[in-house]
Amino acid sequence: MTLLARYYVPGLAVDDRSIKVPLDWRGNDPGKGFAGESLSLFYRVVTAPEHVHDDLPLLIFLQGGPGGAGPRPLNPSSDGWIAEAIKHFRVILPDQRGTGRSSCVDSNAMQRIEGARAQAEYLKCFLAGSIVRDFEHLRRTEFAGKKWVTLGQSYGGFLTLAYLSSYSEGAIASFTMGGIPHVPANAREVYEHTFPRMVEKTRLYYNRYPQDIERVGAVADHIGAAKRKSPITLPNGDPLTVERLQTLGSDFGMQPSPERLHWLVDIAFAKGDGSENRRAPLSDQFLESVMEATSSTPLYWPLQEFIYADGELDEPIGWAAQKVRNEHPEFDIHHRPLLFTGEAMFPWMFDQERALRPFKPAVEEMMGDTHFGKIYDTTQLKRNEVPLQAAVYFDDMYVDSGMQLDTLSRVGNSHAWVTNEYQHDGIHHGGAVFAHLYDEALDRGDLEGLF
Repeated sequence: MTLLARYYVPGLAVDDRSIKVPLDWRGNDPGKGFAGESLSLFYRVVTAPEHVHDDLPLLIFLQGGPGGAGPRPLNPSSDGWIAEAIKHFRVILPDQRGTGRSSCVDSNAMQRIEGARAQAEYLKCFLAGSIVRDFEHLRRTEFAGKKWVTLGQSYGGFLTLAYLSSYSEGAIASFTMGGIPHVPANAREVYEHTFPRMVEKTRLYYNRYPQDIERVGAVADHIGAAKRKSPITLPNGDPLTVERLQTLGSDFGMQPSPERLHWLVDIAFAKGDGSENRRAPLSDQFLESVMEATSSTPLYWPLQEFIYADGELDEPIGWAAQKVRNEHPEFDIHHRPLLFTGEAMFPWMFDQERALRPFKPAVEEMMGDTHFGKIYDTTQLKRNEVPLQAAVYFDDMYVDSGMQLDTLSRVGNSHAWVTNEYQHDGIHHGGAVFAHLYDEALDRGDLEGLF
């Protein structure tokens, strides 16, 4: 174990630590030595200052994503669940491989690898199977094999089922929030649910802010007209296209996303009082805000559809979201009112976004591939004995609630709390969701092994 730093932020004692893990887990077992190329796995341990010397049970946070680094708390309440969790646990915040300070994968890393096939095989090493092996290696080597509680948010729920499929002996209990994948996994099925939902999400947005129908249309028309003469570019040099404008809908599953989009569109035009004017330039502030809102972490889009690739596929994924979009003409860039798209990757991203261009050969190679690591063991999940408490958000835009409940019906010892009080990011709005799941588990006796 390498202790990199020990310090305090307001309300939290923090240890920064790092260990080595193999790039490729094939032929290696967690908890043992390994040969070959390695990666750094960075993690933080945060504790309430008054408990810093106490032997508290462990909770590991499985971050959403894909390609998401662990939270960087400003204080216990800046990410609400942490304030609740440190009352009971020593909390482990890993940066999943390839993110944050864990041997980060970005455009520079991809450019160092020659050939699309080699790049694709490299990217496959950053999917769920490798991530959960990293965590199990961490548990066995740095925490002396002590059992812990897992908390998965969004994609962290996918990781939870992967962990319970392979290393259930490491967990006392598991919590998930808005992140139970459909098993068996199928990317196309996900987007067949997502696109109709985005029609409804866009309708609700325009119903709340009807003045934005004309305003968004004016922005889209302005972008389209400029493309024929002098294309508009964002501050980082990427072209601003209508397709990219539509991806602002990726935020519609969070709170308060309609308001964020409304105020972003409010500053679109730079002439006079800012009323829509197809001949007025788009404001610098608007372009900066669009760039920030539509740029992602390096691995987020490149891995997006491959989180649904489980083992040997019957057919390649082949740009599942684009295929489903093609079946919905209402998402055409010329359709008015303009509809927004959700959490979906499209081929044009890897041409238009400079940060994604180095990933294009690998992603195209993977889109035609059918050989991926096995993630879920349905037999093991059916006989699962680790108590699983799942918050299922009824109106979840990203992870369909019906599909979550269908999976949970085939996972042993699982318990669903279905609520429409929160959107997908309920975990970040105070500590109520975490506290509810913790209290349910406590009342059921599922945490008896902690104390």
